[in-house]
Amino acid sequence: MFDTWATLDTLDQASASTDAAEWSEPFESSSPLAEPLGPINWNTLGADEAEAEWLDLNAWVNWLRGTYGLAPSVLPPMWHRHDELVWELSALHLHWLNCYGLDASPSSPMGWHRDFADARNRLRDWVAACGTRLDRDRPTRQTNWPGEPAFETGSESEVTDRDADFAQFVMEDVTARRQIEAHVARRAS
Repeated sequence: MFDTWATLDTLDQASASTDAAEWSEPFESSSPLAEPLGPINWNTLGADEAEAEWLDLNAWVNWLRGTYGLAPSVLPPMWHRHDELVWELSALHLHWLNCYGLDASPSSPMGWHRDFADARNRLRDWVAACGTRLDRDRPTRQTNWPGEPAFETGSESEVTDRDADFAQFVMEDVTARRQIEAHVARRAS
């Protein structure tokens, strides 16, 4: 027999011992929304902007994966290492923010879910093409056009600690962007 009071006591104890940060909204923006949301162009973000966007997108993707039970064939752990997945997920994230914002139409979430179904199909196609899986990852293969030098294909690697890889990836991306910013500043002076 199901004991409601015992279950509620257990839940109360569990929630009391759980870190409050775990209960906060995982996809809250790290920067206040002072301006209307617009598209994110990953190619033009500065170092600080990129770091904030990576962290926001990662938190939202983790929420999305858990909320919708997305399989690695749709959303693999190393999504951040594949540009085609980053651009799709970034667009989907912004679409979600706009559809669930305070100023959104009450029917906007239905539109988001319709578009999410389309996005899942594209994600599935891109994951199949790029070859990333739950336990292994490799760079997305590129096709050489006639007369082009061969692309470096990179090798497959085992996925052992996704969170550590993401942190390292973001650190390398931010460092590269800072170097570009410093180079541009030197040339401008």
